[in-house]
Amino acid sequence: MKRIKAACICQTLHFLLKEDVGHDYAVKLVNEEVEHYKQTLQRHRTQYKILEETIQPDGSIVMKIVKQYNQSPVGDYLT
Repeated sequence: MKRIKAACICQTLHFLLKEDVGHDYAVKLVNEEVEHYKQTLQRHRTQYKILEETIQPDGSIVMKIVKQYNQSPVGDYLT
């Protein structure tokens, strides 16, 4: 029998600009989407660590994150 002792998932997320709106408004929407994503993680009590958050030349955002996987213990992944 096996048991999961610790698990995390490493993701690289690219929050893209909407193409059907003006550039400034699209950048504002991307920033709001990133904040909403972070608030959702906190609201669901998901343990996470943002390794890198980079604003691209076009205003989109790339985020590298390690986060808890399915309520599994995180062990030393997030220390």
